[in-house]
Amino acid sequence: MTRLGRASTAGIATVKRVSRSCGVLAATLSLLSLSSALAQSQSPPVAGVAQTIPLVPARPQVDLTSLALRPDQVEVLGQALKGADAHGLAPEAFAPDKAIGLYQSEDAAARARGQAQLIDLTLAYARAIRVGRLPISAFMPEWGLRPEAYDPAPDFAAAVQQDRLADWLASLPPPYTGYQTLRTGLSTYREIAARGGWAGVPTGPSLRPGATDTRVPALRARLAVEDATVVRSGTDVFDPALVQAVQRAQKRFGLEPDGVVGPGTLAALNVPVERRVDQIVANMERWRWLPQTLPADRIQVNVAAAVMSVFSHDTPTLTMRAVTGRPGDETPMLSSMIHSIVLNPPWNVPQSIAAKEVWPKEKAHPGYLARNDFIVIPTGDGGSRLQQKAGPKAALGQVKFDFNNPYGVYLHDTPSRSKFDSFSRLASHGCVRLQKPIELAKMLMAGDPVWTPEKIDQTLASGDTVRAKLPQQIAVLLLYWTAYVTPDGQVNFRDDPYGWDRELVQRIAALRPGSA
Repeated sequence: MTRLGRASTAGIATVKRVSRSCGVLAATLSLLSLSSALAQSQSPPVAGVAQTIPLVPARPQVDLTSLALRPDQVEVLGQALKGADAHGLAPEAFAPDKAIGLYQSEDAAARARGQAQLIDLTLAYARAIRVGRLPISAFMPEWGLRPEAYDPAPDFAAAVQQDRLADWLASLPPPYTGYQTLRTGLSTYREIAARGGWAGVPTGPSLRPGATDTRVPALRARLAVEDATVVRSGTDVFDPALVQAVQRAQKRFGLEPDGVVGPGTLAALNVPVERRVDQIVANMERWRWLPQTLPADRIQVNVAAAVMSVFSHDTPTLTMRAVTGRPGDETPMLSSMIHSIVLNPPWNVPQSIAAKEVWPKEKAHPGYLARNDFIVIPTGDGGSRLQQKAGPKAALGQVKFDFNNPYGVYLHDTPSRSKFDSFSRLASHGCVRLQKPIELAKMLMAGDPVWTPEKIDQTLASGDTVRAKLPQQIAVLLLYWTAYVTPDGQVNFRDDPYGWDRELVQRIAALRPGSA
């Protein structure tokens, strides 16, 4: 819990140490539908999608010049490369026609050049599909999920020699339902774009159920583009059927489904289709940063949607609302292991927050520190730091979940519950506040002979600060999904609150030859 005190760390996956604070706001509400969590599970994969094919163990050095591709193998490679756009890749970057043309030449030297070019294109395609296009050096510091290095040459050579090219190519994309359904969504939204996209709904006062307004036909036409059940023809009356269509759209956008077309709903409806395509492409790219297999038991937080899900045997078993970092105090993407829980945690206030937020309040309202259980602790070097004592006013609430990461973030409780009632829940300094942290603590401690539910309740009631190690560490992933497909086949979109979709698309585009 520290706020942007950014000291860089060395290594391949260099990240700036972003000290975050988990601030004081947060709130109550109940369980969300599991549909968004199900959309993020890793299995079962979409029917017909090949899993990783075990090949001959890779040799340290692979001589690709010794390979001789057969015409049918060249055809398989050509078809895969021509389908690069279905994965959101730039088709011109992998266009195989020139290489295939040389391969088909009667001249032996030209034929060799054609095969070499085709192999180079295939290896570039394999890396892009498997681990993404962005080099690690181009990652933002907050993008702490980094794909493993992948050299496709050994697998490619083995696939050629074993005559398993088609299987190998099919095994390259992320083996997750979430990725495969986004491929379908990408095709759908590209088709919408090809038909001209959609016209925006004119601005004006909020449209409310039963109202008569000349903008209603435009609203009806806009909704019909994504919702086949909407009848395009109709009057200027905002009738019940149209209200239901608005509510369905609001759910897809993560907005309160009140049926009122206010500023937020209007803004979501008027996002251009090209921007939605970019969002899908950006999310497909982030799927490639994940390992080929996720732990079957894990905790996932969708930072953009501010939702936390617990998976047991890859099935979501507990979902709750969360509060994640506000823009400027972004919750990073990362993967780690929760190793312990702190009951009745104090809050060691980061110096940045103390200087910018806490001390000014004390200056403006003397006695603020004492009224809110803050104490000043000497640091031994002549300085001091602030700590908020554990208790009913503590910013971390009753429970904190610790996991190692270079950003100083964690999951925690909060005494301020009202924010959970909101559909907009980006309000923290970077940590993740949980709607039902005690329920999560008891779930993670299940089976521990000491930390029974009764023992947890007793310790919380005592007010004593105690660290309890988990009987078994559990993986935690903080992810940034702004586009995903729910089990009903609908593509759901969320705002891009941190601008990371736009930034990722721009950074990928800058890698292309000729880009500014």
